[in-house]
Amino acid sequence: MDALLRTYEGRRVADNAGTGKDLVNEPMIRHWCEAMGDTNPAYAGPDAIAPPTMLQAWTMGGLSGHADRSGAYDELSALLDGAGFTSVVATDCEQEYLRPLMPGDRITYDSVIESVSPLKTTKLGTGHFVTTRMDILANGELAGTHRFRILKYAPAAAPRPKEPGPNPSESKEPGPRRPRPVINRDNAGFWDGVAEHRLLIQRCGGCGTLRFPWLPGCGACGSAEWDTVEAAGEGTVYSYVVMHHPPFPAFDPPYAVGLIELAEGVRMVSNVVGVPYDEVRIGMPVRLEFLRADEELELPVFRPVEASEEPEEPEEPEELEELEELEEPGELQAQESLGGPEARRNREVLAEGVS
Repeated sequence: MDALLRTYEGRRVADNAGTGKDLVNEPMIRHWCEAMGDTNPAYAGPDAIAPPTMLQAWTMGGLSGHADRSGAYDELSALLDGAGFTSVVATDCEQEYLRPLMPGDRITYDSVIESVSPLKTTKLGTGHFVTTRMDILANGELAGTHRFRILKYAPAAAPRPKEPGPNPSESKEPGPRRPRPVINRDNAGFWDGVAEHRLLIQRCGGCGTLRFPWLPGCGACGSAEWDTVEAAGEGTVYSYVVMHHPPFPAFDPPYAVGLIELAEGVRMVSNVVGVPYDEVRIGMPVRLEFLRADEELELPVFRPVEASEEPEEPEEPEELEELEELEEPGELQAQESLGGPEARRNREVLAEGVS
């Protein structure tokens, strides 16, 4: 089987080199930057270049797609399906940039099946990784390379639930823990703030631009000087995804991961908690809180404002117990002349303050 799969390596995905449906152009660059929130001045003006990460965008076929597929990729997929590897998941992509793309560039590209891995066993199941490589040219000059990798696999059997012991409440076996964040000299201050329940944003010492995530230098002016401001904790859901698969230890899918736009203008990725995953919406107002994941790890997360505000219970009317104890009309009149129990207590507090 492995030998047969390797015969597909090097075969072209399309019969002929493809041509981008549009020249590199300013409107698409502008729309991309608006969607990504990227305000880098290099992407605007008379000498604008395209953001490097748009590399693949210029090759996409749109709703009509591309009509010149070679059939090799479909044959490979059918072969893997026939061997029982019927499930598929995209695993990663890699891009290499060789020269910037500029408005007016004509894009051509060529795609090949670069590799088919030997049989691999993963937590999802057993299968083969298939990597395609696309060489992208601008006006005939190689501008970059895009590699896209999928896993065609046979799903692993779901693990059987463990039988509880005689005293499951007495089990001391710790549960799975969330992955540890990578803390280094560039972001240690952020995690120090989290430990104090403060969400700190970097502020450039040169131009005052706020930035997040933490970086050693300013992307706007290049200054390495910075200080911090504390976020107020208010924000909105700018975008979000719902994680279903693959499952990871310490996470219970499905759950929502949001791109939160803070009131200060920067955005950060975090969990949206306190609301069912299918009720998260773009534009939803959220408020910062800190989640204790385990004895060592605390994380900033966001809760919808509606979910974090408990409705106030109506106050119970005070019972005038002292009046119920009065039996004689004379005593009731004496209480009224002194202003009642509340007024008497106020006079006592005032007298204590004066003394």
